[in-house]
Amino acid sequence: MAIAGVLVYLGGFFLAGAAGIGVRGTGLALLAVVAAKRRSLTTWTFFAIVAGAELGADAPGVAVNLHVLAEIFLRLVKVIVAPLILGTLTTGIAGHGQLRSLGRVALKTLVYFEVVTTLALLLGAVAINLTHAGEGVTVPAALQAQGGMAAPGSHVGFESFLLNVFPENLVSAIGQNQILQVAVFSILLGTALALLPREKSQPLLTVLHSMTAAMFQFTKIIMYMAPVAAGAALAYTVGSMGIGTLLPLARLLGTFYGSIVAFALLVFLPILLLTRVPVRGFLKAVSEPAAIGFATSASESALPLAMERMEQFGVPRWVVSFVIPLGYSFNMDGGSLYLSVAAIFVAQVAGIHLTFGEQAVMLLTLMLTSKGIAGVPRAAMVILMGTAASFHLPTAPILMVLGVDALMDMGRTAMNVTGNCLAAAVIGRWESARNAPAE
Repeated sequence: MAIAGVLVYLGGFFLAGAAGIGVRGTGLALLAVVAAKRRSLTTWTFFAIVAGAELGADAPGVAVNLHVLAEIFLRLVKVIVAPLILGTLTTGIAGHGQLRSLGRVALKTLVYFEVVTTLALLLGAVAINLTHAGEGVTVPAALQAQGGMAAPGSHVGFESFLLNVFPENLVSAIGQNQILQVAVFSILLGTALALLPREKSQPLLTVLHSMTAAMFQFTKIIMYMAPVAAGAALAYTVGSMGIGTLLPLARLLGTFYGSIVAFALLVFLPILLLTRVPVRGFLKAVSEPAAIGFATSASESALPLAMERMEQFGVPRWVVSFVIPLGYSFNMDGGSLYLSVAAIFVAQVAGIHLTFGEQAVMLLTLMLTSKGIAGVPRAAMVILMGTAASFHLPTAPILMVLGVDALMDMGRTAMNVTGNCLAAAVIGRWESARNAPAE
């Protein structure tokens, strides 16, 4: 990380000077010196986030032009994702050999996902009902002019969603980064290789093992750019939005981030304690992927590093490569919490009182429609628009939420990444306990 540290330090120093930041720029330079003493991706990413926010606030004209750096990083990460899943999941299943355990793990994983995401929806609803963040918020006249009821969403029906899970063309699935389709193909390929005689499966497994090792090495190379991309992404967000946008919706942002903290303490922490997953070790393992997800607002950007860190944490590779990709469609904890907060906030702004029963139906709708959300920026907004149409909510408050959606997306992405890493750790712990020899 020394090379990345020097690049971020010099870049931040010269950009601060060019923008005329002055004293605060000097403070950032001093922070960079402190970060340089600790060769940690988390430390450097944190510094880059602070520097990016400062640059976006003080020099928005410069900041909005830095988004290309984040885009380059995301493109390089997306190149890795599909080959990494294909290699790790296929070799993990074929090497594991016990195919019966795969179905057991799949059932446990899906039940776990459903329970945790439902808790996220419920906690979000409780939080927004306690704070009443939408009451008293005035919709700007410019947004009221674009008002009306939300148009029916383009939700994919269950049959179409189920059909889309299975790949029609492997090359197309990889090219479009369809993580779930690649995972399904990898499961089937790994199962087929496990059923073949060893002498026939070994040549392909050797190639896939080599490809997987190369992808992990590729990840390490790309991660040198992660702090730069994190700073650039946040600089663009703050520079393009402006601080003034946040003031009318400060209570909404406070409610959302407060509910994230509450969810971590009331759900994540008890799960760690009940399953006896080491809390300190898990936090250390998840800190870097979560920080990258927070800064880039894209779960995909953290996926390769999350898989690597969970494997280093002690979770079996075949569990990591099965649970985490599956979680990108079925375990969006941050997305679920955001949807319940945002949907009820829209109703509060519009002055529409939703009864307990109506809110329960809304949460059930969100629970069903949120499955299959891709791990990409702002995908949850599509679900919110569709749900608003189902409950005849106006579009103007949704457009207000869209104004700060980028800032909320950072929190929900970090929570999504953390939740998927926790799921892998929990499932791995259960499998290790099941397979442990009897005393």
